[in-house]
Amino acid sequence: MAKELKFVMLLDCYGDLLTDHQRSIMEMYYCEDLSLAEIGQPLEITRQAVRSIIKRTEEILLNYEEKLGFALRLGKMRECFGRIESAAERITDEDIKNEITNDIKKVRELL
Repeated sequence: MAKELKFVMLLDCYGDLLTDHQRSIMEMYYCEDLSLAEIGQPLEITRQAVRSIIKRTEEILLNYEEKLGFALRLGKMRECFGRIESAAERITDEDIKNEITNDIKKVRELL
């Protein structure tokens, strides 16, 4: 998994466990693709301070994932539902096919 995608997934899983400041900086860096300077300027902190916060927060997120493993399980569940959805496309009974497809959509919304 690409490093950037990994931290986006970890933010998705554990972002609510971070402080607002940590989460905001991580989202600006990983989701909005802002540079360290672009993040630091409006917050009136240096590039080095932004980098330090990002590195510490990455370690926090990795620690959560190591202990809880939610992001890994979430990824595996998404893969499974993708395979189920592909298999459902081959079902010839339209009622059953639609029921399965609708249930998969509902579950994906919950993930």
